[in-house]
Amino acid sequence: MRSRVEPGVLEVTADIGHDLQRLGRQRHRRMLHDAIDVVDPEADALEMKRRDRPIERLGFFDEPRELVLVGRHPADDGEEIVEAPLRGLPFFGGHFVRHCKMPRMEKGRGRIEPPDLSEKGGVKDGQPQRSDDRLFMQLLAFGGCADPGAVARQLESTRVETVVYEDVNDPRGIAVLSMTRTPADFVEVVRPALAQGPCASLTLKPDYTMLGRTYSLGYEPDLKDSLIDRPRRTVLNHDWPWAIWYPLRRSGRFAQLPDKEQRTILAEHGAIGMTFGAGDYAHDIRLACHGLDRDDNDFVIGLIGKDLFPLSAVIQAMRKTQQTSLYLDRLGPFFVGRKVSQKPKAKSHKT
Repeated sequence: MRSRVEPGVLEVTADIGHDLQRLGRQRHRRMLHDAIDVVDPEADALEMKRRDRPIERLGFFDEPRELVLVGRHPADDGEEIVEAPLRGLPFFGGHFVRHCKMPRMEKGRGRIEPPDLSEKGGVKDGQPQRSDDRLFMQLLAFGGCADPGAVARQLESTRVETVVYEDVNDPRGIAVLSMTRTPADFVEVVRPALAQGPCASLTLKPDYTMLGRTYSLGYEPDLKDSLIDRPRRTVLNHDWPWAIWYPLRRSGRFAQLPDKEQRTILAEHGAIGMTFGAGDYAHDIRLACHGLDRDDNDFVIGLIGKDLFPLSAVIQAMRKTQQTSLYLDRLGPFFVGRKVSQKPKAKSHKT
């Protein structure tokens, strides 16, 4: 961390700094003749402002026995950056500074702590739960499929768990849902499998591509079950063949709400889902897709159940909630399908 620099002025002299060979510069630089205000002394790069020019930003580098200021100034042939140390003389924007009330910086800066990316759950056996394990899911939709069963058999030769859906809205359409704890599998395993055999002639529908990861809310009683086991059970359940998958994006206004108000809005939304789940009408998969989605969506939702109507009904019921009616920018497109086959893997294999 550098020492505090007091607001003030840097007095610039125009009569020194002609020995440009010391800087490895042979061309003439214009000199300033008046004071420069220190606008923001707290920043890593000071903001300087002349009364007749816009703000300039100056960076600081502290080398052994030298204090070097690096800045920019408009020259005839464009901006130049001067980086040479001047043996203790502060230097900025191509000009020497003689009268400068700035203390020397301390060596280095304080340690920057990296963010904690682990998932957190509730307390279990007296200890807070943490995990770096997540389940990634990818849905790829295709047209031009004459034999969905052949595609399913092709994918059974891979080590990744998959589900194949027949597209209700396209008589030659299918979708392949892949699940893995190692996202490299989508490139190294799923991609090659979909480029050969009965899959080679399929036509991708990119509008329906979805990719997301499971995430925690911070109070899950069994974190592993929430992140890994329950999503797998839901998707692979033989008694729940119907599925609706869709992405959504929340509006920025929701993120600006106080945390308490956000929780109230989400609780209203979640209560509807819990009632449908309790009646075995619909079961949900919630995936975060920040930065993973072509259209910059926030979440991927999967609704799974034994019949199609309840999945439509739960979406209808949720349209009236504050989250859907007031705080969603985008919803869909919707993929609607029924399961053709699935390929569960042994639990001992980490996929």
